[in-house]
Amino acid sequence: MIIRSAEFTISNTKLAHCPPPNKPEFAFIGRSNVGKSSLINMLVNNKNLAKTSGKPGKTQTINHYLINAAWYLVDLPGYGFAGVSKTSRESWGGMIENYLQKRENLYCTFILLDSRLEPQKIDLDFIQWMGERNLPFALIFTKSDKPKRGQLAASQIKYKQTLLKTWEEMPPFITTSAEKKTGRDEVLDFIENAIKTGG
Repeated sequence: MIIRSAEFTISNTKLAHCPPPNKPEFAFIGRSNVGKSSLINMLVNNKNLAKTSGKPGKTQTINHYLINAAWYLVDLPGYGFAGVSKTSRESWGGMIENYLQKRENLYCTFILLDSRLEPQKIDLDFIQWMGERNLPFALIFTKSDKPKRGQLAASQIKYKQTLLKTWEEMPPFITTSAEKKTGRDEVLDFIENAIKTGG
């Protein structure tokens, strides 16, 4: 897929205020500081589209970006940042759950995982939550340029072993690096194929 245009559309906290559900949507979510904004900017070839920050928990709204005037890329708040108030976390949680379960044009949610880390309970819990509700998702391993090659492979094997304890098969996954632009074509091809097949 060639990205010809990418523009910010709307930022809000309520499902009712999202754009009309007449175009496919692909959401991106992950633990705070997983590199979500950097990945989004890499995918659309615009380093300023999604706001990056060294401070976790910056994204606090549902952010829609219209891509090629044909589909939406949706940036969701990160989860699991202890520095944000409990009230805010609960508010985000309800907003995210409402969007993921009720947005009828949501084709797939990409769950971002930090390649450098062992499987994190909060990520595994979220993956399980998605699975229990039969919500379509794929995994994206971020920051693959940070660990050594052997460490990256070991981390992904650990994730596979952990997930296969409760899953019959491994969910689709893609390895990426925003810095090296690794995995860009794979993510965009995944989106293109999903649109062609209707989700």
